[in-house]
Amino acid sequence: MAYAISDEDAAKAPIASDGNTKFVQNFYLKGSNYNLYVHSYLRYGLQAARVEILKVTKDLGNPCILAAYQGTYTYGGEEYKVSAPESGSSFARCRKVILEALKINKSCGYNECTFDGIWSGGGGAGLNNLYVASFFFDKAAQAGFIDSNKPDAIVKPFDFKRAARIACQTKFVDARAKYPNVYSSDLQFVCLDLVYEYALLVNGFGIDSRKKITLVKQVAYHGSLAEAAWPLGNAVAILSSSKYSTANYY
Repeated sequence: MAYAISDEDAAKAPIASDGNTKFVQNFYLKGSNYNLYVHSYLRYGLQAARVEILKVTKDLGNPCILAAYQGTYTYGGEEYKVSAPESGSSFARCRKVILEALKINKSCGYNECTFDGIWSGGGGAGLNNLYVASFFFDKAAQAGFIDSNKPDAIVKPFDFKRAARIACQTKFVDARAKYPNVYSSDLQFVCLDLVYEYALLVNGFGIDSRKKITLVKQVAYHGSLAEAAWPLGNAVAILSSSKYSTANYY
């Protein structure tokens, strides 16, 4: 996560819990000085987050997994058991599991926290206009509420909730027909992925569910379109543009 913050917020920046990591870096960009809040949310990119969500229920059925699915998920060289409870997937129960995985109530010792006990940087004008990239765009396109052929789309976090509710009512046997653009290896995670992205935006980063955000696949740069992607491959990204531009959550 990175975005430009005010001098006031930069002056009160805490030291990370490891005692060494700095939350604020100073950069000179295009003729202006910026205080850039920086934090890497390891384990919370979409593919890695699946592991954290599966760990919450361990070998029990996970309410984020589509009904009647049983299998495994391999990530980082480790294999994890994946199965649905007899009652199938559920938006409400899945969200509860995800909030636990996010450690949403863990204190950071300050008023402005995101999740997992992390200082948020204070928010402010740097988060006025949000450009959301990577898996957010991909999953919205796969769920069918944006056009994957366009470089961007204006949505609200609530759109992920609405799509998630539909996905979580789907049985695994019906998922292929309902979500033809989802990779076969990801079909069991259709509910999980959409609920996670909604919870991350609204509960994790505190974005109002009715706030307009722009999902981006490509951004205009010097007259050309450049892919908006996180090069490590497993992350999700949010970019913000304002007086305090640029923000990037991943």
